[in-house]
Amino acid sequence: MTNLTAKNAGPLAGIKVLELGTLIAGPFCSRMLGEFGAEVIKVESPDGGDPLRQWRVLKDGTSLWWSVQARNKKCITLNMKSPQGQAIARQLALDADIIIENYRPGVLEKWQLGYDDLKAINPAAIMVRLSGYGQTGPMKDMPGFGAIAESMGGLRYVSGHPDRPPVRVGISIGDSVAAMHGVIGAMMALRHRDVTGGRWNGKPSAECVAGQGQMVDVALYESVFNLMESLVPEFDHAGVVRERTGGALPGIVPSNTYTTGDGENIVIAGNGDAIFHRLMLAIGRADMANDQQLARNDGRVPRTAEIDAAIQTWCSTQNIDTALQILALADVPVGKIYSVRDMMDDPQFVARDMFEQHAFADGTPVKLPAISPKLSLTPGQTLWLGPKLGQHNAEVLQSLGYSQAEIAQMQLEKII
Repeated sequence: MTNLTAKNAGPLAGIKVLELGTLIAGPFCSRMLGEFGAEVIKVESPDGGDPLRQWRVLKDGTSLWWSVQARNKKCITLNMKSPQGQAIARQLALDADIIIENYRPGVLEKWQLGYDDLKAINPAAIMVRLSGYGQTGPMKDMPGFGAIAESMGGLRYVSGHPDRPPVRVGISIGDSVAAMHGVIGAMMALRHRDVTGGRWNGKPSAECVAGQGQMVDVALYESVFNLMESLVPEFDHAGVVRERTGGALPGIVPSNTYTTGDGENIVIAGNGDAIFHRLMLAIGRADMANDQQLARNDGRVPRTAEIDAAIQTWCSTQNIDTALQILALADVPVGKIYSVRDMMDDPQFVARDMFEQHAFADGTPVKLPAISPKLSLTPGQTLWLGPKLGQHNAEVLQSLGYSQAEIAQMQLEKII
């Protein structure tokens, strides 16, 4: 594994993150910060830890997903329902730059760990709160998962074929999009804190001018809604409700999925005016390439079915490799639909170093997805895989001033 050096410590080196979250949205948010140098301390329940540890495909009882989602994190256990566990969490918050949580609204307030509680002891803290419906509104107390956010935010309604029920994307995209909104919000809040002062060092305000911390309120459904392009003005101004259209992108022509003669599927995006002209020439339809009505997108939209039929007819006469080659030579955006098997040996993925080679504790090798985005001077890196439950208890608690005997006693009392 790579070791941190002063030269490549990451753009967030020196930033301390406290993660009070489970599963996807909160942990993915802190994961991205940790990948770029932040010190992340993740708090888990002593009773089994984050449920994601047991999700999907397991190795030796622990999820392979965990190795990615918790990489670079220091994991400690705390019984957050106990007064002492809450007190330790407050100690950790005292020195945190960013606090990330995805409990249901009101839970942290019940434990005296809400934003107002933590702001009182660390006025420069940035608290990223991820929840289904946000911290306000009539639905704030309802449980909210990514699947529900995708539905309420509009994504599920437009996903799938018009004659079938809506479908989901094959990943938890609602949670992940919310996590990215959390990262963006945290970075903007850090910038604001920088220009209003600086980080809090626990001293009285007369000795330290703290920058302004703030709360970043991320609702999962709003994060999905934020991706929905022109949905609102199209309805408000023109009464248009965007519907499910399968592999096509309505109003942007041609952009669809087509089947080749050997039964493979490819995506062709020939919707630029010049691209459309090259595409039609490449498939032997000079008549359509030179049809002035089809020269612009607004003229192509009424003839979408005709255009799609012409492209599909041509694709049916080609195998996938030939189709990809011909269209690439014509400078037409085209691609096959990749499975993970396709990705692993693909020259583009390999050239961009999109896989990292690591090893589990027992020496078993494993590949992880590399870190994005790619920064030229301070790239992200993986320092270690997701830790064991409570692996960093002693290190973190000793840094707070607890003795080995006190840590052992807390373990006996099931506080950690």
